[in-house]
Amino acid sequence: MRKVKKQSGFTLVEIAIVLVIIGLLLAGVLKGQELIESSRVKSMAKDLNGFSTMYTSYLDRYHGVPGDDLTATTHLERGWGATAFTAGDNTGLIGAGGAALIFPPAALSENLQAYQALRYAGFLSGNGSSILAPTSATGGAIGFTNKVFGFGAVNVVCFNNLNGKQAAALDLLLDDGVFNTGSVRSDTVIGTGAMTATATATVYSEAVTSGVILCKTL
Repeated sequence: MRKVKKQSGFTLVEIAIVLVIIGLLLAGVLKGQELIESSRVKSMAKDLNGFSTMYTSYLDRYHGVPGDDLTATTHLERGWGATAFTAGDNTGLIGAGGAALIFPPAALSENLQAYQALRYAGFLSGNGSSILAPTSATGGAIGFTNKVFGFGAVNVVCFNNLNGKQAAALDLLLDDGVFNTGSVRSDTVIGTGAMTATATATVYSEAVTSGVILCKTL
């Protein structure tokens, strides 16, 4: 009598266990990604608040706006030297206006001089002769300007190279979570195009993967 050969294979219980393990691994990976992204957003929020503190501290110490300070090159007691950089026009605003601001700014201007002033004053790390823009946790540029996204004639600090999810999380963490109101606002800017005077697009969507600039009042 011929013996029937048993076929080996996985039981339903074994398959279920494997699927559970795969699910746990995927959940762990996704949770890890969420934690990394959350940490990145918190780092950017800290940077935004940090630049607000630098700005206020400079204003308190020198009675002028960084980059716009008319006497920045003449106060030798600051230890910067008489030709540290070009003096600003003392209007109280950093730059001529947001519509002309390119990331990074394309010419020697108050937008760039603000970096130098903060570096010479010791509030921002780096050599005071450097006009290189600081970078955020996403690797994008950090810049100063005014008159963008409906803020009016107030100075703001801006981050570029954000996606919609990051911008939304930052706005919700620091302000009202609405892209075109409050002290934190955003818009999409293609490539190195000019920033607009008012925010015109709903950018807080995960479908927006790049090109978002977020600004916060100083």
